[in-house]
Amino acid sequence: MSAFVRWLKFNAVGVVGTGVQLAALAVFNRWMAGHYLVATAAALEVALLHNFLWHALYTWRDRCGEGRVFGRMVRFHLSNGAVSMVGNLVLMRVLVEGAGMPVLAANGVAILVCSVVNFFLGDGWVFRAKGPAVVPGLKSEARNTQTGWIA
Repeated sequence: MSAFVRWLKFNAVGVVGTGVQLAALAVFNRWMAGHYLVATAAALEVALLHNFLWHALYTWRDRCGEGRVFGRMVRFHLSNGAVSMVGNLVLMRVLVEGAGMPVLAANGVAILVCSVVNFFLGDGWVFRAKGPAVVPGLKSEARNTQTGWIA
């Protein structure tokens, strides 16, 4: 699959994930009035779980064989989750308190800023393409294509 098609799929999941995050933020912000940063973190976790599921089933489906779901989810949280959490919380504080922007509008801006970094982390680390191990000077026929081990 071309990088452009994958980018389009990533953004389609991201648009729906943004709706999930903003809806969750609206609910959590109402329940936790005055604690918009806690509400942002909770809404972000809901969106992270949503996005991980749909990226595995749709965006990077061709790279998600059987097994290793937990490891991918951990990598997703360590990369996309960390970028989104830090980026969202820092940008939310700057945009809401510094610029006086409304909470939901500020969160939309934060999501857009973090999405570019998250695509490259997802493509290069979380859902990276698996290939056989490369040993210089070794013929490819001498390698087991399933395990990458030398036969």
